Amino acid sequence: MGDSVVHALDGVGLTIQSGEFVSITGPSGSGKSTLMHIVGCLDRPTSGALQLGDKVISAMSDKQLAQVRNREIGFVFQTFNLINRTTALDNVTVPLIYTRRSYAKKTAEAALERVGLGARGRHKPSELSGGECQRVAIARAIVNNPKLILADEPTGNLDSRTGKQIMRIFHELHDSGITILLVTHEMDVAVQANRTIHMLDGKIVQDIAVDQSYREQIIEAVKATEMHLHREEGPFPPPDDERATAALQHERRGASARTTDLAE
Repeated sequence: MGDSVVHALDGVGLTIQSGEFVSITGPSGSGKSTLMHIVGCLDRPTSGALQLGDKVISAMSDKQLAQVRNREIGFVFQTFNLINRTTALDNVTVPLIYTRRSYAKKTAEAALERVGLGARGRHKPSELSGGECQRVAIARAIVNNPKLILADEPTGNLDSRTGKQIMRIFHELHDSGITILLVTHEMDVAVQANRTIHMLDGKIVQDIAVDQSYREQIIEAVKATEMHLHREEGPFPPPDDERATAALQHERRGASARTTDLAE
């Protein structure tokens, strides 16, 4: 604004190994989406370099970047981004059109089967539930067998039960060898990854491996936080782990904001 310079990302250095499941958290404006857009070859960094496998992405032409996005990266968005006027099967087929793959229909049908929607391929998005629409979006993301899936708030528009079903699919994809980078505001979703990164003001301020003990502490503390905010009684129960305490400070602010939104 004016003469000031805003750094959406400020000195970020990050290495994600093939086969990792990594989550990114942080408040609005922390740089999460910018980082995902750069990793997803949607934006170019103003300085520094980006490498995917043995490819130096930051040196590629726009045409080469489009090929990488289509063939090596799958995208899943909070709002699904489906084409409403066409069927689930046709939505999943879209990435195959650009690669001119043979047997596109059979490949798309196999992707729908993989997410449990083999019988719903002829339905349009308006005829599907939110969870089913997100599963169609995941099928579209995996139809070209990408090396990497980028998921931006994939459970954000879903109820908790459906969100758990969607996360189960991500775990299955990770178990099959796909690298997953997931952005979320929900700490109980974030700790389902094997590694979680917290961002603030364009910087990575926390990067930790998630073990089962930490995961359980976060999930229990989030439940306690939501119960406290709902009932407005008793002090907030502190977790035993310092890492959990730091992570939950963000979740508590987010839960407070969600409660305010519901009240309004």
